[in-house]
Amino acid sequence: MSLSRFSVSLESDLLEALDNFIETNNFPNRSQAVRQLIERNVVEEKWQCNNLVAGAIILVYDYHKRDIAKKLSEVQHAYREEILSVQRFQISQDTNFEIVAVRGKSYRLTDLSDKLITLKGIYHGKLVMTRSAAHRRR
Repeated sequence: MSLSRFSVSLESDLLEALDNFIETNNFPNRSQAVRQLIERNVVEEKWQCNNLVAGAIILVYDYHKRDIAKKLSEVQHAYREEILSVQRFQISQDTNFEIVAVRGKSYRLTDLSDKLITLKGIYHGKLVMTRSAAHRRR
């Protein structure tokens, strides 16, 4: 892949925000940070277009909560075509950490994550998506 150089003019507050972003995220330079920001925007645009994406749903929950395991399983079963794998870890005496690896149309993954994250007993949930390899630029 060939690189192209271009110049960008920014207001001083935006440049400062970019430099803070670089420092916070340990980017080696501005180019890498801008590349990542553009990539993120392209991915989010693909989510809106309902293209094929891959991702993970992260859940932290109270596994003693009544029927939480059954409810998680019921929701996940309804999306078995999108779920690649589920990993569950006990991170404290009362808390599980679960990673659900997913692949499919973005609207289906968003719907799945919304159903999981809003279950009673879920402390924290987040969906992370990225372009699937089929849509990766070469």
